Amino acid sequence: MKNIRHLDLPVISDTLGMIVIDHVESDSSLPRPVGHRLRSVLWVIMLMLSVMIYGSHAPLINLCKINGELPFSSSSVVLLIELVKFLTSVVLLLIWDRTSPVASLSWHLAAPFAISALLYGANNNLVVHMQHFMDPTTYQVLSNLKIGSTALFYSIFLNKRLSLRKWMALFLLMMAGIMYTYGGIQDQENPASESQLHITLPGLGMMLLYCLISGLSAVYTELILKTQPLPLNVQNLFLYSFGIAMNLVMQVTSGHSRGFFEGFSVWVVVIVVSQAVNGLIMSAVMKHGSNITRLFIISCSMLVNGLLSYLLFSLNLTALFFMSVLCIGLSVHLYYGTK
Repeated sequence: MKNIRHLDLPVISDTLGMIVIDHVESDSSLPRPVGHRLRSVLWVIMLMLSVMIYGSHAPLINLCKINGELPFSSSSVVLLIELVKFLTSVVLLLIWDRTSPVASLSWHLAAPFAISALLYGANNNLVVHMQHFMDPTTYQVLSNLKIGSTALFYSIFLNKRLSLRKWMALFLLMMAGIMYTYGGIQDQENPASESQLHITLPGLGMMLLYCLISGLSAVYTELILKTQPLPLNVQNLFLYSFGIAMNLVMQVTSGHSRGFFEGFSVWVVVIVVSQAVNGLIMSAVMKHGSNITRLFIISCSMLVNGLLSYLLFSLNLTALFFMSVLCIGLSVHLYYGTK
């Protein structure tokens, strides 16, 4: 069995959850101390759930495979995820933000989200083309550079000056991802199967472009979510509307011979629901937290991914895995710990 990893690679601590909870709007119906504790607990639960979803994604994909191949169309799954996120946002809007002004639904406020959808769409297509210029392991290793690009754009566009201590923390986070993706878990039958790295010059250029677009799209989306005076559920409707449109076009033009629901199983349904939930969580994180919090969630999820790979597929946890754990722990301490 091949080594399985999450392409956006990371167990989250209570400290991490408490860092961003202060950004969440307060509930005036509760006494302040009680309301704050409740929001803190809910925020930590939400972040831990996101870590579990990220970490379980690759194992779930492998559980769907039949004879080593995915029996379903990936574009159909992505489109369904966008639809579930959109419909869930509609329900949440009707429950919690029913009194939002009709003016909130203007195209003037929706237009900025089209840029986010275009950036995400461009990067998704770039990932496909990059595979022709490098091997999968090289892609996974070098894609960790987007941690640095995201932090750079975060500090520039959101005017968040990061101290040397925090830059060191993010560097350790990036190194943790590199070590994990290179050899954190290995196939017992063929331990050296993914140790040969190669990349062409065009591939290197495409990788740098991919990391820049990834960081830019994430920070740009956070900027919109934070600066627009709109409820998050309304903003999600805008974002997922464009996501549905783009994925619908890709579905129609992909030319796949498979039926839309062909090859679906219980595991596919679990993937659709879990990824939709995680998408909603990430919107809340960028609205009330930051992209840095998102980076720590993704990085921490690779620990979950490694443990699930060990338990479900009997893959070996190597020294690089435990070095990654150490780097993540040091990174969390440097970024969020007391000086």
